[in-house]
Parts: sequence; structure tokens; C-alpha cells
Amino acid sequence: MAEYTDPREFGGDEAAVDMPELSDGDDDDDIGNDEEQWQWAEEDEEDSRPANVTCLFCDRLLSSVPATLQHCAAEHQVNLVDVIRKHHLDDYGYLKMINFIRSTKCDASGLTGLPDASLPWESEEFLRPVLQDDPLLQTDPEELCEDSSLSMCPSSGAKSHDALQQRAQAAEERARSSEEALTRAMDDLHKLKLLAQGLVLNAEAGRPGNPGAVAELREDEDEAYFSSYGHYSIHEEMLKDKVRTESYRDFMYRNPEVFKDKVVLDVGCGTGILAMFAARAGAKQVIAVDQSEIIYQAMDIVRSNKLEDKITLIKGRIEDLKLPVEKVDVIISEWMGYFLLFESMLDSVLYARDLYLADGGSVYPDLCNISLAAVGNAQKHQDHIAFWDDVYGFNMACMKKAVVPEAMVEVVKEDTLISEPAVIQTFDCNRVCLSELEFASDFSLKIKNTTDCTAIVGYFDIFFDKGCGNKVMFSTGPLATKTHWKQTVFLLERPVSVQAGEELRGKITVRKNKKDPRSLWVTFDLGDRKQTYSLQ
Repeated sequence: MAEYTDPREFGGDEAAVDMPELSDGDDDDDIGNDEEQWQWAEEDEEDSRPANVTCLFCDRLLSSVPATLQHCAAEHQVNLVDVIRKHHLDDYGYLKMINFIRSTKCDASGLTGLPDASLPWESEEFLRPVLQDDPLLQTDPEELCEDSSLSMCPSSGAKSHDALQQRAQAAEERARSSEEALTRAMDDLHKLKLLAQGLVLNAEAGRPGNPGAVAELREDEDEAYFSSYGHYSIHEEMLKDKVRTESYRDFMYRNPEVFKDKVVLDVGCGTGILAMFAARAGAKQVIAVDQSEIIYQAMDIVRSNKLEDKITLIKGRIEDLKLPVEKVDVIISEWMGYFLLFESMLDSVLYARDLYLADGGSVYPDLCNISLAAVGNAQKHQDHIAFWDDVYGFNMACMKKAVVPEAMVEVVKEDTLISEPAVIQTFDCNRVCLSELEFASDFSLKIKNTTDCTAIVGYFDIFFDKGCGNKVMFSTGPLATKTHWKQTVFLLERPVSVQAGEELRGKITVRKNKKDPRSLWVTFDLGDRKQTYSLQ
């Protein structure tokens, strides 16, 4: 096996001894070093730019975390430092509180008088970031509490002139943020112009077009996507999902004949857990690829478990790399997103399959399907849809047009299911083509109860089947053990009355959002009704 140097370790001659190989796909060391120096310089430059922190309680942008806390104190009468101290919040408690406030859009007054015994953000679901690269989530709560300048605010008895000073600072921040917003808007306009030019060129018959503008936007989208997987909380959530992780482990450990002396490719390896399962199952060589920064932690993890002689780690998009082998025997990947296809990571797995999988090899999991069922939950419909008909005496029904198309990801209670499930699409990962990931399918749901159908729920099942003496599968459905994928709920704007024994017939169309190919459009046709939902 080739040895490699951890790119974070530079210095003496002893820096690169017996470590797993990390490749960026570039054979030219000089160019690679120049690129790294340029990228580091760019990162240092970016670190000096304003943070652009969104207030927790309004839409204002502030230039720093301290300015944001002062703004919250002056404008919303909430001292977050006092809240941290009062409830003795550790790092996780602080992260949950920030994400709780952003996700629930709770009123500032709701943070006062909370009992210590039952905080509303205790659920693990509030570890998931609401805003991408939120500066508030990157702040150490202990440092905030140590900064005495942040404790002087109206809610903790500060003098009136301090409050006035804070208001003046907040006004300055608003002016500065307006200028920054204008700059960003100009940048966005420039990108849109480039995109339009690329689309026009691509529309010309017989010409490949100019991919530069489209590629630039796609790179921005991918950067945000891979950046999200650099956050450790996401990997913690996935690893703690026993249904997910133990299914992969059981498949590999119970079917060692699939892996013995084989070359295995792990696409989107994350912390490297699947690569290590494969190595322990008997693989001769495992190549693990990931574009996000988590791969540096994966390097340490592999080394800590003394598997560096079997596992080679490569940072980059599989589409942009040249692997150190011509072919692999097995491709393993946990690529599934909400409603199976959200995030479009299966696209990358199919690319790797077509380019690197040897004859007789296999992709795992190899089979998967998507199912639908009818839901009757009047209270949920009232809380999210009918609610807008009368909001404190005001008619806000126009909001339904914006609310209904947002698909919800949540756990559906078993007692709200009012139909038998129906499989609407099945994929064989060893045969499916990229174009088949967009599809339309008729469905028929056999109703069990006479009631109102308020939503359609979607979920998926996963199978490790091909060549396995011990087959393994798992489901993300509402009747199975909860997973981090939960279920995807499509609320109907108006409930449909159904009778026990009848069939609710419809058509579903699933397609990618052309402006953001990692998100989905899902359209339901139910009789004379048609509604399109977004997953993004």
C-alpha cells in the first residue's frame, strides 16, 4: 500500500510515516501545493470578513456575534448570556437552544421564566442546524459568559445609557448589513446573468454550450451541501441511528464471502464507519471517498483503529477524481435522503458504478423502494393548514399557498394511518439509469377507515440482497422502528372524504428541481386536485 501524508501535518521529516493515503486526485505535487497555499490564503481572507449573523428574533443581519447579542438585548430585551447562565447550558444545550429558537421562531418573551426541569429544546432534533454555517453555532458559550461586556443589557439591570448605546450600535449594524446585503444581491445578479448565458448557449442545436456558468452555480450548491456534512452533529445523529448503522454492519459481518479479498469503494464515507466494517469483513483494500471536511477526522479514526494498511482515504467528489485502481469489486454507500432521493447522492453512486465497478461486482444496498400511505390526522391538519383561516381574528388563508407545498419530515403516528401501504417505485441499484430517478407512477391506496384523508405519507425500504446468504433489510416506514429519516408528509390543502374498503387512486410525479438538483419536486394528482410539493 502507498503511504501518504496527512495534509494537516507539515514540518519535520518524520511528519509522514506509516499513515493512510490521502489523495486530492492531482498527480502534480507542485500544483497541488500551490493550490493549497492559495486556498489557505483565501480562507484566511474569508475569516476576516463580517460574519453576517441573522438575529434570532427578527430578520436583521448583524456583523458579529457580540453585535447580535447586544441587538437581542436592546431590541428584544433578551440577554442570551443570562439564559445560558441561568440554565447552566453546556455546548450541546447551547446549540439546541439556538436551533430551537430559529426553527420554532419563538417569541423573545418566551425565553423568560422557563423552568430548569423542562426546557423546550431538550430534544435531540434541535442539534440539526437550521441555518447553514450559523456563526452563533460556532461560538463557545463559555467564552460568551466570560465576556463581561455582553452581560450589560436591559434584562440584567444595565444602566439606561448602556441601553441607548446598544441601540445606537444596533442602528450602525443595520446600516452596515444593508450595504452588505446590496453587495450580495449584486453578486447574485451576476451569477444569474451567467446562468442565463449558459442556458442560452446550451439551447443551441448541435452545440455543447458553455458549461462554465452552470458549473459555477453547481459548485456553489455542492459547496453548501458538502459543508453541511462537515458538521459533527450530523454524523453523530447518523451513527446513533441503530437501524441504519447496524443494518450495514450486519450485512457485511454476516456475509464475509461478499468482501473476502475484494476491493471495495465507499462513496461518501463520512467518518469511515462503513469502510471499517468492510475492512473487518475481510476486504483486501477499501477506498473511501468524501468531499466534506469530515474526511480529516476519518483519517484519525482509521489510524486509531489500526486499519491504515487496508483503507485509503481520498478527499474530493467522486466525479472529479481518478481512483488508484482501475476497477472495484464492491461499492458500498449510505446515499439515501428524505423520501429516498432527496440530496441526489445516488447520482454519484451510479457514476462510480458505471466507471469503476468490475464485471460481476455489485452495489450495496442493491434494492430499494418507495411506498405511500394515506393519513387521517385532523388535528395535524388543523395545526398547520386550517390554522391560517383565522389567526387571532384575521383571515390569513392566502398563506396556505406557501405552506402547503412544503413537504414535512416527521414521525407519523401509527394510529393515523388510514390505508394499506402501496409500493410506487422500485430501484435496482445495479441496473437503474440516472434518467429513471425521475419518474411518474399511478397508485391505489386501499382505505381501512371511513374518515377524511388529510395527507399522504411517503417512506422507503432498503435491501441487501444480491449474492447474500444472509439477507438484510430495513424500513423507514411509520410501522417500523424510528430512523433519522423519519417519514415525508405531504399535507393536503383540503381533506378528501374516504370510505372504508374503497381505493384512493392518484398519480405521483417525482423530478429534480432544475435550479437545485439536490432538491425534489413531488406532484400528486388526486382526481381533480393537483398539488406540487418541494423537498429542499
